[in-house]
Amino acid sequence: MPKNLVIVESPAKAKTIEKYLGSDFHVLSSVGHIRSIPKKTSDGKPSVDIQDGFKTQYEIDPDKKKVIAELRKGAKNADTIWLATDEDREGEAIAWHLCEVLKLDPAKTNRIVFHEITKGAITDAIKKPRTVDMHLVQAQQARQILDRIVGFELSPVVWQKVPGGKSAGRVQSPAVRLLVEREREITEFEGSFQFKVSAVLIHGKDEVKADLPQRFDTEKEAQEFLESLADAKFTVKNVATSPGVRNPSAPFTTSTLQQDANSRMGYSSKGTMSSAQRLYQAGKITYMRTDSTILSGQAIASTKDFIISEYGEQYSHVRNFKTKSSSAQEAHEAIRPTDMKLEKATDDARDQKLYALIRNRTLASQMAPAKLEKTTMTIAISSSKHAFEAKGEVVLFDGFLKVYGANKKTDVLLPKLSADDTLLLNEAIAKQTFAKPPARYTEGSLVKKLEELGIGRPSTYATIIDTIQTRGYVVRGESEGKDRDTIVLSLKKKDVQREVIQEKTGADKGKLVPTPAGELIADFLGKHFEQIIDYDFTADVEKKFDLVADNKLKRNDMLEKFYGPFHKLIEESGSIDRSKVGQSRSIGTHPKSGKIITARFGRYGPMLQLGATEDEEKPQFAPMPKGAKIESVTLEEALTAFELPRVVGLTEDGQEIKANIGRFGPYIQIGKLFVSIKDEDPHTITHEKSLELYAAKLKAEAEKNIADFGDGIKVLNGRFGPYITDGKKNAKIPKDTDPKTVTHEQAKKLIAEAPASKKRFTRRKK
Repeated sequence: MPKNLVIVESPAKAKTIEKYLGSDFHVLSSVGHIRSIPKKTSDGKPSVDIQDGFKTQYEIDPDKKKVIAELRKGAKNADTIWLATDEDREGEAIAWHLCEVLKLDPAKTNRIVFHEITKGAITDAIKKPRTVDMHLVQAQQARQILDRIVGFELSPVVWQKVPGGKSAGRVQSPAVRLLVEREREITEFEGSFQFKVSAVLIHGKDEVKADLPQRFDTEKEAQEFLESLADAKFTVKNVATSPGVRNPSAPFTTSTLQQDANSRMGYSSKGTMSSAQRLYQAGKITYMRTDSTILSGQAIASTKDFIISEYGEQYSHVRNFKTKSSSAQEAHEAIRPTDMKLEKATDDARDQKLYALIRNRTLASQMAPAKLEKTTMTIAISSSKHAFEAKGEVVLFDGFLKVYGANKKTDVLLPKLSADDTLLLNEAIAKQTFAKPPARYTEGSLVKKLEELGIGRPSTYATIIDTIQTRGYVVRGESEGKDRDTIVLSLKKKDVQREVIQEKTGADKGKLVPTPAGELIADFLGKHFEQIIDYDFTADVEKKFDLVADNKLKRNDMLEKFYGPFHKLIEESGSIDRSKVGQSRSIGTHPKSGKIITARFGRYGPMLQLGATEDEEKPQFAPMPKGAKIESVTLEEALTAFELPRVVGLTEDGQEIKANIGRFGPYIQIGKLFVSIKDEDPHTITHEKSLELYAAKLKAEAEKNIADFGDGIKVLNGRFGPYITDGKKNAKIPKDTDPKTVTHEQAKKLIAEAPASKKRFTRRKK
């Protein structure tokens, strides 16, 4: 029987660690957190007693009872227990919860931490145990309690006062505000344009591409300039060459890893952290939640040796990066591979891509700068005071670019020309270029902004971004943009030709776009709970958590200072008039009925209303046209929306086919059957297309129904395979049974034996 029990967080980590510790050690996993704060205690009281010093009651996760039984059994049989949960505040809190549940003394139980899952790191940790750091635990408790208080008290206000409101959070709400503010900057942006001139010049067999540094405000000015080039002479006025150096970036922190993985590979923050977690648990990289850019002396030495052996002495350049963050949660090292020689860490393609990114960034940080040569050639124009400029850049020594950060485009090499050399004009183009509005945030750029503002910590970024999307306050854009006319003037053989081409503008694919619900919640909180979405206030709360962790501020003092002003706002929220929350705008009058058309926010989002609620005749409602907003929808768009539902035609058996738009998008309806028409427009969908989609739906429904026994019990083909249902419960069909052979009696028996379906959520009573 092993004398030592080591408890870690994840089963994957447990397997890796047990290999290194030998037969005297048994490693078990808590599978993450084992206790949480319930909404209410068993006696119906709040689980956080604010009046009694924020005394908190925890409950064991029902799904963890089996895990805890195994841990208790292991603890009973062990002479020594080692708590080896992660080295951040969450890990420290889990270690404390384990002490509470297993009845261990935190002041006497061995607590060990390591930054990487390697034999050396683990054996070193065993030699230098400490006890549970209660200051770190209290900092984690402060965050958890504060967030729960905000959720428990503010979310019910949001449900009652905000149409379609779901919840609000201390950290998520400022993130939504950031996105809403950016969206409004884009909406209010006043577009402008100029004409950019470029030319292709010839010297013998050499070709020189050059641009005019100045731009023209009007088409007339651009055309006149092009015309002046027709008989002009072009002479090299000056050739200037200057050396350049490009240095590598620091190794990855949690934030920069999420940013780079998003921009280079399109990974979401959540996906990046999941992959990094797996790599860490497998012992391939160091701990993935860190603010530090520091590499250990051992890591620097091994990286240097690898670079010299692989690329040569000239590529090695040892650097010690300083960490900007002063967070108490900062870990000891940046994210790096545990073995620089290892190129392939896993068979999982996504995880391997992330590993390669981490490895290459670490290598680059210890490699020589890239040496460049930049050349600028000034070309005088005899007919103008303006001059063309041609710029070239050549990499003389690639340095760190050999492994990381090299541009996709090749070197721009200019021909060897000297002052007074003459060139001939081959072509000149003046193209209309439009000023760009501020860019929407990607997941990566949002993480960068949150870090700049001090909102959240490395362990929270992925959760913040995932939560605001799950709540429906933000969506990933899917638009490729709209076509825009762009004027192109070109000079060839002394004649200026005009052409209008189509270019895409306004693409938001992959960007984070706030929904109308997100805009509404941001406005509501900004008006009535300003401190919750104030960037400085949120960042200041994070600093106070750090002070608690450093034992420079008492947990309860920090919570009391927050709760007093916050609770006062909650008490005052009862006077908020729900009918005045959200936008409402009168668009105009319906030409036939004379009724007012209003754009407003309803239960499921923005919608149109024809008529008033106090009218004798009930008002009609229509969904907001695609792409339209309450503040910008036109009367013409609204009138078109009220043309639905539209009768497209009849089916072969004489049933009416109606086209409409619903909560989940456009559809056609035949009797009680609804058929999604996806990208089709319900205003223009043809009778032929409707029949085609109807036939496909009937076929799918027929294939779905394997058997119908007439009493509500059916055998159906589902998303995950065949199953039996009575409308209330679902039952699995044994693997060795053909679904088509299931009898009525067998189906009833399987339904009776099936467990009751779990309710995913319950609606709160108002």
